[in-house]
Amino acid sequence: MKMASDQEGDAEMIQECEEYVKKHRIQIVLKDAIVELCINKPDNPYKFLRDHFDKLEKEALIAPPHEPELLPSEPPPLSSTTKRRRGAVSAAVISEEDAASYVKKVIPKDYKTMAALSKAIEKNILFCHLDDAERR
Repeated sequence: MKMASDQEGDAEMIQECEEYVKKHRIQIVLKDAIVELCINKPDNPYKFLRDHFDKLEKEALIAPPHEPELLPSEPPPLSSTTKRRRGAVSAAVISEEDAASYVKKVIPKDYKTMAALSKAIEKNILFCHLDDAERR
């Protein structure tokens, strides 16, 4: 019973933390600071970040407070033209005739390669059920 209340308390703390980070735009501010750091590449990054945050603090005092940007909780619906999932690995369409007349391509391998493949297949749980004929 104690564990359930601990988990609920942890979940509540995490929720409060996430709300705090959103309210104060912490992720955006940190991302901008890291971008500035990477662009400028100062010799003393700690001093640079301290100065950067001091500058932000002064700007916040001068500028009137504004409502934080509200990020949508749900992503916008995807239109049919954006990022459709690929139906197959190959872009070529294979007809039934081509599939029926398909000839398996066998690439000959030397003894060393075959031994390495056999050893790898024996250790792999996905292939351990194969018999000798299937392993070739």
